[in-house]
Amino acid sequence: MSQIKIYGIKTHLIPVREKLSDTLHACVMEAFQYPANKRAHRFFYLEKKDFYYPEGRTDQYTIIEISLFEGRSIESKKKLYQLIFSRFEAELGISNQDLEITLTETPLHNWGIRGKPGDELLLDYKVQI
Repeated sequence: MSQIKIYGIKTHLIPVREKLSDTLHACVMEAFQYPANKRAHRFFYLEKKDFYYPEGRTDQYTIIEISLFEGRSIESKKKLYQLIFSRFEAELGISNQDLEITLTETPLHNWGIRGKPGDELLLDYKVQI
């Protein structure tokens, strides 16, 4: 399971949100062998005046926060980063300089889903990859 938050300047994100979501989900599916039907993306649109970001970034600066079950290998996480960096640049025109990704892993028992603790769910995908 994962929950993904995407933050950026409203005027930049709204026109690309569908393509961005499709691209991001394809990267997650490939890197984590994730099912197509498990997309949970939320966009947080910020006004330029409300978004302070590091020097050297542009208005395309985008932050992606991914909360997920713990268990993915370091290699699969690095694969995810590389897929996102390369595809966001190629497909969305968002440079690596304008993209930051954070993964936050928690044990399955820290999730409540469909009326159960996460460690009691029958999952249709592997977490340990």
